[in-house]
Amino acid sequence: MAGDTGLRAQGSAPTDPSTHQLRLFLMLAEEMHFGRAAKRVFMTQPAFSQQIRSLERRLGLTLVDRTTRTAGLTPSGLELLPEIRAMVAAADRLRRVAGERVRTLSGRVVIGSFEAITSIHPIPDVLEELKARHPGIEVEIARTSFADSAATVLSGGVDAAFLFPPVPPGIQLHRLAEMPRVACLAASDPLADAGPLTLKQLDGHRHIGWSPEIPKVWRDFWSVDPRPDGTPARYTAHQVGEFEPALTAIALGEGIQLPPEPARWLYQRHGVAYTEVTDLAPCHAALAWRARDRDRPIVAALRRAVRTVLGRGT
Repeated sequence: MAGDTGLRAQGSAPTDPSTHQLRLFLMLAEEMHFGRAAKRVFMTQPAFSQQIRSLERRLGLTLVDRTTRTAGLTPSGLELLPEIRAMVAAADRLRRVAGERVRTLSGRVVIGSFEAITSIHPIPDVLEELKARHPGIEVEIARTSFADSAATVLSGGVDAAFLFPPVPPGIQLHRLAEMPRVACLAASDPLADAGPLTLKQLDGHRHIGWSPEIPKVWRDFWSVDPRPDGTPARYTAHQVGEFEPALTAIALGEGIQLPPEPARWLYQRHGVAYTEVTDLAPCHAALAWRARDRDRPIVAALRRAVRTVLGRGT
């Protein structure tokens, strides 16, 4: 009978086998034949044999006697067989318990909603998927503004939030949808009906001023500051933290803003017009969470719901 030791190179240490390799060994122990075992797991025989040899190298032991037509186990293989069965059973148990934990996730999840962003596709589908997967979860939508959306996520005031990037450090994102941006200006403005426009055509218009509480990275992106030619954006004296007060100022002809295209139908207001701008960078709706909360069960559940919805292409 072939020896069952000495597979490791001198001085090398064994490495942990994968659960996949252990499962293949158990299959081989049942069939005692490489071809039949490989067929059961829809693998080619050479690929199956390679995995068994890799398992033997990792353990530093010969587990299978290949000197006969059948694949018998060596003494080491027989001795380790109960341990391998126990390890595979433990891995199955772990997955089962984790799956039950996911299915029984309950409690309240507080999700920040940047202005009317929860109306934008595919966010309603993400929320529906979360509830379908975890009917025990109570979803609370907490409205946030320009000024406090990122701060609320960073402070832990919400479990996660739907918002428009960019965001400051400490926040992670899963982008949901890309969309164009438009110029929001007074309906009485001569440019309101002259679109599509370029940023250069808007040089004579000041941008409605932001609240200083809004992160600079966010203010600069949404104002296109600096402009493509390097010149700084010009601002009004306003200090808005939300879109509604900006709309009032815009309707009075006091300035412009450059919001996402869905603002056309989410914020239809008397005296306000929306016009395409050809060289305006697009934006993204995103799910955001604190980096350190990435693996919290509720955040992980939200991330899974996003991946499922985006994977469906709905």
